[in-house]
Amino acid sequence: MPLSDWSESVIIGEMADEPALNEDLRALLLRVSKKDCSLHVVLDMRAVSYLNSSNLAQLIQLRKSLSGGDGSLHLCGVRDSVWSVLLMTGLDRLFKFTDDVPTAITAAQLGL
Repeated sequence: MPLSDWSESVIIGEMADEPALNEDLRALLLRVSKKDCSLHVVLDMRAVSYLNSSNLAQLIQLRKSLSGGDGSLHLCGVRDSVWSVLLMTGLDRLFKFTDDVPTAITAAQLGL
C-alpha cells in the first residue's frame, strides 16, 4: 500500500485487495500508534472488493486510535460490495465516507 503524507496531519493510503489489505491496515495501525499529533487518515478503497471480519476489526481499531486524539478516518471510493458489508454490520454509521480522495482531504481539514 502506498502511504503518502499529504501534510503533517493527513495521511493518504491506497488500499489493495486481500491478502494485501490485512498487511496494509496492520502497517497503518503501527504508523498511527507512533504519532503524537492528531492525524487524519484518508483510505482510498477503490481497489478493495471485499472486507472480512479481520479487516473490519482493523478499521474499527484504526478509527478508535485516531478519534482519541481528535483525528479522523475517511473512507473514499467504496465499492458496492464493500458498502453492502458495512451496511449489514451497521458500520456505515461509524465511518466517514466520501466519493474521492480530494473531497476526503477537504473534509478532514475542515473537521467534517
